[in-house]
Amino acid sequence: MTDPIADYLTRVRNAIMANHKVVEVPASNLKKEITKVLFEKGYILNYKFVEDGVQGKIKIALKYHPQSKVSAIKEIVRVSKPGLRKYAGHEEMPIVLNGLGIAILSTSKGVMTNKEAKAQNVGGEVLCYVY
Repeated sequence: MTDPIADYLTRVRNAIMANHKVVEVPASNLKKEITKVLFEKGYILNYKFVEDGVQGKIKIALKYHPQSKVSAIKEIVRVSKPGLRKYAGHEEMPIVLNGLGIAILSTSKGVMTNKEAKAQNVGGEVLCYVY
């Protein structure tokens, strides 16, 4: 697999389109950090790291509105790809949906949102947009 982050985002996107409650993805340290950011910002209901002796898995409980059954994640888009990396400094941080969405960045201080990176004056690789 050349792009495991794109695979992770695609699995989440497909589970939302199929109205699944839980999605299971292979684990890695970067995927665990992205999952933590999604949980902290309220885009997913819960998550669980399952160790199976080999690579491990991440079980993600997706979040839907109780009455209308609309997902909390409208769109999740990969930005930086293996063929074309996208970086942003702290002064040119991307703004997603006029501040309503988030951009998830991989910085020298860990994985964080665009707003947290701007507050800490760090730049990094823009992994994805979520709104």
